Amino acid sequence: MNSKSRFRLSNPWLWGLAVLLLAAALAWYWSRSRAEAPEFLTAPADLGTVVARVTATGTLSALVTVQVGSQVSGRIHELFADFNSPVKKGQLIATIDSRLFEAEVQQARANVQAAEANLLRARVQAKDARRQAQRAVELAQQGLLSKGEGDTALATADAADASVVSSQAAVVQAKASQTRAETNLAYTRISSPTDGVVISRSVDVGQTVAASMSAPILFTIAQDLRQMQVNTSVAESDVGRLRAEMPASFTVDAYPGERFQGKVRQVRDVATTTQNVVTYDAVIDVDNPDLKLKPGMTANVTFTYARREDTLRVPNAALRFRPPESLNPVQPVAAAEAATSASAIPASTGGTARPASRGAGMRGVARGGGSPSSLRTVWVLRDGVLTGVNVTTGITDGSFTEIVGGELKAGDTLVTDVLGAAATGTPGRAPRMF
Repeated sequence: MNSKSRFRLSNPWLWGLAVLLLAAALAWYWSRSRAEAPEFLTAPADLGTVVARVTATGTLSALVTVQVGSQVSGRIHELFADFNSPVKKGQLIATIDSRLFEAEVQQARANVQAAEANLLRARVQAKDARRQAQRAVELAQQGLLSKGEGDTALATADAADASVVSSQAAVVQAKASQTRAETNLAYTRISSPTDGVVISRSVDVGQTVAASMSAPILFTIAQDLRQMQVNTSVAESDVGRLRAEMPASFTVDAYPGERFQGKVRQVRDVATTTQNVVTYDAVIDVDNPDLKLKPGMTANVTFTYARREDTLRVPNAALRFRPPESLNPVQPVAAAEAATSASAIPASTGGTARPASRGAGMRGVARGGGSPSSLRTVWVLRDGVLTGVNVTTGITDGSFTEIVGGELKAGDTLVTDVLGAAATGTPGRAPRMF
């Protein structure tokens, strides 16, 4: 009787223990199922603007930049221009000490006078020798002189004529030396070859410049800073998207909040290779009416080569996403088979994949003609099921990509990543394309 009574008294405790064990089992099963169910990061497909751009860096410069040098060596005597000085064509901007050159001109003029005097003397001597030769010939004909003496007189006359020609050449040579000396004297006065602004001065008064090997640079003059250009280095993978007259914009570090506008003048054919990287020079014309931009500034250039308004677009993360292998997804059939297929995966349980119904094929063609390289797959949550959809992509701006074909519509929920125990290791991704 006592044992039965103790057994009855202990029944409530046994029932409580059983309830606790059952609750713990349910909690463990619920937490395990929650851990195994994947969690998805999603983003919507929507209508918006996609602007395709090419970026590059470049350097600002004047349209025409002239380096003014010295043709002669000497000491800088005076300077009439400095940094930022506006100058006109033909304006005197510097002089070199001219005393040595003036002396050379005087010496050259004296040499000309001496050569002309020698020419005059040679002509007189030639005239006299010609008279004597004529007299000797007449006397020889009369038998008063021998024939040899007459021939000698003729030879002397011919030599005198040759001396005249030599003296004439000496006069020409002396005049050429005079012209050279006068030209060198003129080079001591350095004038601006164009209208513009002095952006660089490389000498000071008293400094000696040597022009024996090459002309030393004294000034650098920019023709007109109200019209400038940007020389950019564009990668060979992007150069095919550029064309003349294409609009471009850029920023400079001096005015970070301001964007300047320009237009592509030309894309030059010559390539530049630096560390096995091939680039091409694209030249952009820029108006600079306020003279804010200065030569040498670094420009961060953006070329806009395509723009789509109110177009269906998806985040690039949705194009990069691939379901993890642990979910065993069935990939859609390639568009080359002229059919669109999608694999469906229950989003709640992570169970075995089941094929979705086949659609009527790719809808629409990519602008400018579709190509296999523009066929991609995105994964969409439809009624809680992860479904693969083939799409044809268009242009991209780096964050969003235009969709021009496929069974995707605005409002579809796109999967960009997966979390949870079903995603063993790192979630699967396709190679980064953007």
